[in-house]
Amino acid sequence: MGKLQACVLGSTGIVGQHFIRILENHPNFEVTTVTASQRSQGKEYRDATDWIVSSMIPESVKHLEVLTTDSDAILKQDVDIVFSALPSSTAFDIEARLAMAGLPIFSNAGAHRMDDDVPILIPEINPDHLELVRGQNYGDGFIITNSNCSTSGLVFGLKPLQKYGIKAVTVTTYQAVSGAGRKGISSIDILGNVIPFIPNEEEKMVSETKEILGDLCDGKVIPADFDVNASCVRVPVQDGHLESIVIDVEEQVEVEQIIDMLNNFSGEPQSLRLPTAPIHPIVVLNESNRPQPMRDLSLKEGDLGMTVKIGRLRRNGSRLNMFLLVHNTIRGAAGASVLNAEFALAKGVFE
Repeated sequence: MGKLQACVLGSTGIVGQHFIRILENHPNFEVTTVTASQRSQGKEYRDATDWIVSSMIPESVKHLEVLTTDSDAILKQDVDIVFSALPSSTAFDIEARLAMAGLPIFSNAGAHRMDDDVPILIPEINPDHLELVRGQNYGDGFIITNSNCSTSGLVFGLKPLQKYGIKAVTVTTYQAVSGAGRKGISSIDILGNVIPFIPNEEEKMVSETKEILGDLCDGKVIPADFDVNASCVRVPVQDGHLESIVIDVEEQVEVEQIIDMLNNFSGEPQSLRLPTAPIHPIVVLNESNRPQPMRDLSLKEGDLGMTVKIGRLRRNGSRLNMFLLVHNTIRGAAGASVLNAEFALAKGVFE
């Protein structure tokens, strides 16, 4: 089978650019259609995009004409798969219309995340939730979402510990400005400052975490039954969400055992050797002052931004403390969506 022809919705923003970057020379998908707002319509992609996610715009997309984000315009193109980097307010209707037209939609938007039949998929964490798409009413199309950017890291810290009985989770996030989008927060508001509120973020972390770590039963997800208490803060860091996590577990377990378990954690994407899947989805750092966004989000040496970094593991009675770092625009956004598409393709959902 040849490469599937891909459309990237909202292609000029930070997440859209990461989709373009990650899909360059991808073995399964080729970007042939890009969309943006009406002010970019008709321009070549290179002229419509203030490119910032790597040194150069991929040659294969430079001269693509940017379409307006309109379902009729997209359906006139030869498109096999859609990646959505749209804001939720825009995504809801157009994602549904494209799915009804028979297209598979892999969305970073939150518009359909909490729909009962739409999986919030992280293949290493809840691969069985992929089955939800078979109950969707979109004809030959379907919608698969990835999680909120901060939730995407948190669940990696929790999943291996579920077998010890998680009673409660308290998480405080220190979130990078790229999570707010290219024009989401002004420099005068964030430079030298910390903002202890991100709209809707805490609610998303609570509901999505329990959904992702819940059990699939008779075509529905039964949310995990432990409490999640989240506080979310915006900090003057470009990329990388740092999270302080406290986990109350029923069974006491030694820190050394947890470190070994986290370092050896893997899932179906690793066994399938999917292109975007990291060899080690979790890496525990031994230094007492790590992880740090500046030091531990390097995309060198084969780390494509899909690995979650954990450090400062310690136990206080029944509680486990850790710091966790996730690349918010890659593992928390575009990279997660591409991995979902690779996984769905490998599992035969496109057939």
